[in-house]
Amino acid sequence: MERMVYSVCQINNYVKRLFDKDAFLSEVFVRGEISNLKFHSSGHIYFTLKDRTAQINCVMFSSYARELKFLPETGSKVTVYGSISLYEKTGAYQLYVRIMEPEGIGALYLAYERLKARLEKAGLFDKKHKKPLPDYPGTVAVITSPTGAAVRDIISIAKRRNPNVEIVVAPVIVQGESAAGSIVSAIEDVNRWGGADVIILGRGGGSIEDLWAFNEEKVARAIFYSKIPIVSAVGHETDFTISDFIADLRAPTPSAAAEIVIPKSENINETIALFLRRINGGMQLLIENYRQRLGNMQVFFASDFEADRIGDTTLYVSRLLGVLNSSLDMKLKELKSRFEKSRALVGSLSPINVVDRGYVIVTDENGNAVTSAGVLGAGDNVKLWFKDGSASAQIGEINGEEKL
Repeated sequence: MERMVYSVCQINNYVKRLFDKDAFLSEVFVRGEISNLKFHSSGHIYFTLKDRTAQINCVMFSSYARELKFLPETGSKVTVYGSISLYEKTGAYQLYVRIMEPEGIGALYLAYERLKARLEKAGLFDKKHKKPLPDYPGTVAVITSPTGAAVRDIISIAKRRNPNVEIVVAPVIVQGESAAGSIVSAIEDVNRWGGADVIILGRGGGSIEDLWAFNEEKVARAIFYSKIPIVSAVGHETDFTISDFIADLRAPTPSAAAEIVIPKSENINETIALFLRRINGGMQLLIENYRQRLGNMQVFFASDFEADRIGDTTLYVSRLLGVLNSSLDMKLKELKSRFEKSRALVGSLSPINVVDRGYVIVTDENGNAVTSAGVLGAGDNVKLWFKDGSASAQIGEINGEEKL
């Protein structure tokens, strides 16, 4: 029987393939103490990771070493994430480190970095997927805890900036094991409803454990697949979650999200007024242009040269005037339609419409609108304007701390 003789290279190559096929060795977290630390001029880091009974050689290539948030030192206790394989040249196996964190940060931060890198590589953070926010949203869905400070801040800012914008709160659990599933369900429910122009997803600040629901992959993918644009407003300005990277826009706080999403009513009124001025100006210019063209044609056909041919061209002139008048009518109808739409938009912002929806306008003795309890005093006379009439009243007690 003929013997099979292999080279050292063949043996090492075979063993390396065994390592690389092993699913367990392809993604491992290892905790230990750094020794024999060497920083190579290429940017690679070589070291040994050891505990009381064993050690393993490690290498962290420069592309990963550049992402380190701290400087490793001999004797430091760390947790690393990477894969184990064979270095064929020496026949020694080693740990190829991709992420390293000082002991105490824990597996949560490593899992965060791992998911962030994977989603970024898959293109889910790409700007080409970001949906634009509406300039003038009519309805804003807020996905957050119904009892937290975030929802109170958003509602307060919305009322101040533009009370005509409707705020719909989709209550969710924002912390704990069931939080991620609750958030995903809310995003899907709001999309199925289809009544919101934009979504604010947020909560107040906290530790990485408190915010962890916003770092879970199923929440990230629910945000990515939402047909309605989503603004992520999780935690404080220094907090970053996976939701922030994958949302269409990140706001540093829930309050900032409300400021970004909801335009001031004064700005809308100015825009509408400018739009109406442009329409009126355009209509005047168009009418004047057609009037001038018609006058030029009348002069042309009244000239001595054309007078001799007027009998032959009567039908032509009649048709030409008909086409001109028809074109002018169509243009005027189009401009009238645009004007009516703009007037309807202005009407929707009118305080009269607010009264028609069941609210009351309060004015003082001078007829000025009362917009704050702070300007009133006990015994002041006011007038209440309803949709079907008015009533006079006298202020009894002022409760400035009570909120609607």
